[in-house]
Parts: sequence; structure tokens; C-alpha cells
Amino acid sequence: MKRTILLSALLLSQFGTSQLLKTNGKKIVNDRGENIQLRGLGLGGWMLQEGYMLKTADFAGPQYKIKEKIAELIGQDGMENFYKAYLKNGITKQDIDFLAKSGFNSVRLPMHYNLYTLPIEKEPVKGQNTWLEEGFKMTDDLLKWCKNNKIYLILDLHAVPGGQGNDVNISDNDKSKPSLWENEENQKKTIALWKKLAERYKNEPWIGGYDLINEPNINFTGKNPNGTDEMSNAPLWKLQKEITEAIREVDKKHIIFLEGNGWGNNYNGLIPIWDDNMAFSFHKYWNYNNDETVKFALDLREKHNMPIWLGETGENSNVWFTELIQLLDRHNIGYAFWPMKKIDNIAGVTNVKITPEYQKLLDYWKNGGEKPSKDFASKALMQIAENYKFNNVEIKNDVIDAMFRQTKDGSTKPFKNHQAPGKIFATDYDLGRIGSAYQDNDFINLWVSDPAKRSEWNSGNQLRNDGVDIYKTKDSQYYVGKTETGEWLQYTINSKTERAFIFDIKYSSITDAKIRIEDAAGKQLAKISLSSTGGDEIWKTFSVKGINLKKGENKIRVYFENNGVNLNSFELK
Repeated sequence: MKRTILLSALLLSQFGTSQLLKTNGKKIVNDRGENIQLRGLGLGGWMLQEGYMLKTADFAGPQYKIKEKIAELIGQDGMENFYKAYLKNGITKQDIDFLAKSGFNSVRLPMHYNLYTLPIEKEPVKGQNTWLEEGFKMTDDLLKWCKNNKIYLILDLHAVPGGQGNDVNISDNDKSKPSLWENEENQKKTIALWKKLAERYKNEPWIGGYDLINEPNINFTGKNPNGTDEMSNAPLWKLQKEITEAIREVDKKHIIFLEGNGWGNNYNGLIPIWDDNMAFSFHKYWNYNNDETVKFALDLREKHNMPIWLGETGENSNVWFTELIQLLDRHNIGYAFWPMKKIDNIAGVTNVKITPEYQKLLDYWKNGGEKPSKDFASKALMQIAENYKFNNVEIKNDVIDAMFRQTKDGSTKPFKNHQAPGKIFATDYDLGRIGSAYQDNDFINLWVSDPAKRSEWNSGNQLRNDGVDIYKTKDSQYYVGKTETGEWLQYTINSKTERAFIFDIKYSSITDAKIRIEDAAGKQLAKISLSSTGGDEIWKTFSVKGINLKKGENKIRVYFENNGVNLNSFELK
């Protein structure tokens, strides 16, 4: 009896000081009853890769096909060694420390079931579950890093046994095998996995909740293959209820997140709510950031008196990120952006750098030709695994600034410490919102709301995630290109003295072009005509005298008065 009381007191103390989350009507709250808006990031690409994350989408979308391509070059053992290094480096304590320092208070872990248990086809005894330590150990380590930073970990079953839909990439779905919905064994394994996870983490207060099935997308009775027109979704609600019941046998504390069909947003046919500690999750991509686009989720919250959570979003411009977070803040909706790491990425908080050797593998896989040697391919792949280490990724400060500071602060900040005299690269314009730090005509992708508004925003897909179009030359120089009439860039420059500077402009242009330079007050400092250089990568320097700067901080803007000039850099002498 004393032991039971002592254990109960210990658990009460643990949870009483640990900020355990639960639902309270339309809110998610901690154990003090304080509203918690989850500001999170999804660790997509770690336990489960989609082809676009590794730049293999054109020839290998699901993870199993990526593995086949790798094994074709370096053998099964080589592929397994690559994945060991990839998983080891993909997310570490340094990554979670960085996310917490940046301002995130939660992470969403997209789990692949095959790191936790065998596929049904490989089970030694039909109907039983073999548990694999690898996935549980990875989750344990991640939870430890989250606890150290006092941020929540939300478990998300991203790849379900058999696959949860017809979008095969997101769940590593092999269509030659029975799906989750066609096979009772797969459903039982899914239920058993969740019960095993809940049993393991039931007393872990920094587990933020259980996201049962990521983005179901299946046509049970409807015509749309991804379930967007389903009206009942009966098998989906039945399975999620069964998973909940299994979890509650061992864990009555943690929030359970439900997802609808049609990539998470189709809640038609929802049966009566079966648990008092659940929340709805929805996903949002490539549409307007207004009340209309979240109305269905707000209506769910109101009708069922349950919280809503934007469990996945991203893959857009900084403008879209800032607007979205402002919308979510107004409605007290938590979120998790997607993803943490991918190769050649401007739209995330980090970028994994591609290598020429890896590009050679991609070219071979896509186009054929001379097969790279096993040794060459192995070294190229192991270097990519090395590049996934936090110390080797590129931190995207412009994305972080857009997600946090710019959502509340309309001012601009220097991207780099520019001094006059000195050289300023055109790509190093100020940090800040569109209309404050820069102006660009194409700055957002809204193709889901309006197919005509599909835009790459940064058409060169280099360096930064604003609307400014940044390109890379053949000799790895960067420049601002695709400039159009009315666009402009702002730079903060510190001058050691008040004086007139010579302004050397390194540019290229197929046609004659005009730009003008103004200060922050709108005073014109120069109006410049630039003659054609004869090509996009044929560079010339044009000098302008008499650019007056005051001592200390100056904010100047470069305006484009017609289309077509490319800017590499400015030098103040």
C-alpha cells in the first residue's frame, strides 16, 4: 500500500512539474491549465524519405524504391551501411538544441513502422509481432533531447503497415502488397504498435501526443483515388477508434490526434467522439492564408468542442510562412512545419548541401549511361550521409526570421554586416517582410487555391526563400536575376564616415536596363542606365560617382525600372 501511494505521489510530482499536455474544450493546455500553442517542426526525411527530399522523385518516389536504386549501385550491404549513417546523422541532439533555440516548442516525429516491427510478410509466426529495438532507441534518444530542451515530442505514424493510401510516396507504400485497408493483419499490427508505443511512453510528460495515421488518402467508396470525395470514411474512423481503445488500455494521459481522409482534411462521416482527450489535425499547403481556408477546421473545433492542430504545412515562400503563422496566431492554432532537412532546400530551416558526385548518381539513375563504380557511388552516398550532420547543414536564417520575428515585427534587419567602403553581394539584401526589405512580383505559390497561381517564388531556387530570384552561375557565383519593373532590394550599410562614394555595379543583361538608387526616405541618390552585356553570364562593371552616405547606418534601395538586368554585387569605394 505504501509503495502504491509513493509511486502515485512520484508520478503526480513528475507530471505536476512537467507541463503534461491535455485538452480542455477547444484548447490544448498544460498541467497548470495554461493555453499552449504548439509551434513545431516535423522531422520529415529522417525515419522516412520521400523521393523529392533526396532529389530522386523522377525515378524513385517511395523509400523502398530509393533503397533499390542505391542497392543496385553498392549492393545490399552497402545500402544498409548508408542508411545506418543516414539515420545516425539525420537528427541529433544538436538539431533539437537548435530548434529550441530558434523558438520552436515542439517537434513532430514521422515514424516508419519498419524501424519498430517487421512487415507482416516477414514475420516468422503469422499474426505475431516482432519488435525491433532500432526505432524505439531512436525515439528514446529524441525524447531525451526534447526533454532537455523542454519541448514536446509528438509521435506521428507516417508509414503505416501496408500503407494508408494511394499516394505511395508519403507512406513508402508498395502497391504489390496488401494495404492497411485490405488486410486485417496490417490493421492489427498498427494497433499493436501504437499500444506498444503508449506502454513505453505513458509516463513521459514531454510526449505531446499521438498522431495516429498521417494523411490517410484512400477511396473507400468514392471516385477520387485519394479520398477527397469520400462521404462516410467508415473504415478510417473504425480503425482510429480501435487504436485509441488500445492506447487507453495502457495510457489514459496523452492527447490523441485524429486525421481525416484526403491527406488529413476530409472529416465526413465522423462518428460520435469516443474519447475526452483528443484533437483534430489538419494539413495545409499551397492555398491562401485567410479564414476561408481554415473554416472547415474551425467549424470542427466549434462543433465538437475540441482543439485543432495544423499537423503539417510548409513547402512555400517566407511570405506564405509569415502570413500563415499570423493567421494561426489569431485563431490559437498550433502547427508543425515540414520538413527539417532535405537536399538542395531553400524552404526549410536547414539545407543539406548536394555534391557533384551525388549529382552524378542522380543523372545516372535518371538518364542511364555509364554506370558509376561501386567505390565511387559508395563514397558519394556516404558523403551525403555526412552532409546530414547538423554541423554540415546550412542554417536558413531568412526562414527562421520569417517564422518568428517577421510574424510580429515589420522592421528590417541587416542580412550581413555591410561596411562602406566594402563589397556587398546583391543576394545579401535585408531580412524582412515583402514591401519592407524587398519587392518582387512572384513571391508565393497558391496553386491549390488557384491553379494559375503556381509560382516558384525564387525562380533560381538558390540561397534564400523570399520572392527574390537568385541564381547560380557555372562557376558557382550567385546573382539576383529575373528582375522586373517595379521590383527593388534594400541594403543596410554602415559607413565609417559621411562622404560620397563611388558605386561599382557588377551586372549582366541581354538588353539595356535602367535602375535607380534611393535612400530609405525616398530621396534619389542616382539614376543609372546600363547597356547590354550580351548575355546573362557575361558580366561588366559600371561605376557611379557621388553616392552620398551618412556616418553610421544607411538603408538604400535599388529599384529596377525595366525587366532583365542581373546583379552580382556592388562595391563602395
